[in-house]
Amino acid sequence: MPSLDSLRRFDAYPKIDKEFSIRTIGGATLTIVSGVIIIILIYSELMAYLTPIITDELFVDSTRGQKLKINLDFNIPRISCDYVSLDAQDATGEQHLHIEHDIYKRRLDLNGQPIEKPKKEDISAPPNKSNESIVSSTTEKACGSCYGAETNTTKCCNTCQDVIDAYRNRQWNPTLESFEQCKHKVAEEKLSLEAKAFDEGCQIYGSMEVNRVGGSFHIAPGKSFSFSHIHVHDVQPFASSRFNTSHRINTLSFGEEFGFGQTSPLDSTEEIANEGAMMFQYYIKIVPTEFVPLNGPKLHTNQFSVTKHQKSVSVASGETGMPGIFVTYELSPLMVRFTEKRSSFSHFATNLCAIIGGIFTVAGIIDSLLFTSIHALKRKIELGKLS
Repeated sequence: MPSLDSLRRFDAYPKIDKEFSIRTIGGATLTIVSGVIIIILIYSELMAYLTPIITDELFVDSTRGQKLKINLDFNIPRISCDYVSLDAQDATGEQHLHIEHDIYKRRLDLNGQPIEKPKKEDISAPPNKSNESIVSSTTEKACGSCYGAETNTTKCCNTCQDVIDAYRNRQWNPTLESFEQCKHKVAEEKLSLEAKAFDEGCQIYGSMEVNRVGGSFHIAPGKSFSFSHIHVHDVQPFASSRFNTSHRINTLSFGEEFGFGQTSPLDSTEEIANEGAMMFQYYIKIVPTEFVPLNGPKLHTNQFSVTKHQKSVSVASGETGMPGIFVTYELSPLMVRFTEKRSSFSHFATNLCAIIGGIFTVAGIIDSLLFTSIHALKRKIELGKLS
């Protein structure tokens, strides 16, 4: 029909009769090689299409009301759990009160093996015992001396703890050996601590949630207490130079752990104190990170970088400070967001067409060049013009 004949003129793929086509071994080899390459590339493109891609962006962090979760696991191999404590403070130096935590201590022998089951650590502020002192003073007939630390509310110190509380309220440093109420206690503590204070190690591990502001936490020897917004560690009856603050950081991270977009540069870090009374400081810059998966809720974590510093705080060194492990962290005002996305089907189809069409086109050019070159070479041989 005339209309069909007119339509055939638009055929961009004219057919050639088989009797006019020439098949060669080189063309067959090139076809097989091209087919294998096409299959490999199509498979890789399919895997890339099925695998989500990750895009990242940086923007100002405007989130509010979130808590900061701190995950830690420290080994202190030369200080007993009875004589090491963990304390957390915010950026102003105030001690964190009533924080949610799952921090545990586990006694270790000198080889790092557990001695007993872990016990939960109490990292809240110690209770105020002034009321207890008043009650005890009114119920007891005897009135012990407070050695100059008496106040209007505390006039009698019948126990060693009463004397210690009175001195702390005055912001004085108590010398327990000089108090009659404390001599028996000091002798007992010294004997018990001498037996295990430096013959055991301690593992402190777990997590705690604090307000999402800059702050710090530290692991230091001695019994910690606070008065008048001052944080103090009492290391009596030992000198601070006797404490070996060598340690190993098994892990330290901030936020949820889901294995993506998270850097933990301090994991498996081991520091050795070459002398007594060493102060190890870690300054951490935290970058809030958000991960948006294809399916499921958003996940929040934190990446961080760290700067380390250590110094001797012994009397001979002239440096001020306290032996221990001090971690100070700051939050960046910027947030990184990683988003999982899947490539569109049109992009996948376009790449398939490009793979198949491109390889067949290149293979056709190569085959044409080879066929033309071989044919021309044969003609020269037949005419005897090959030199």
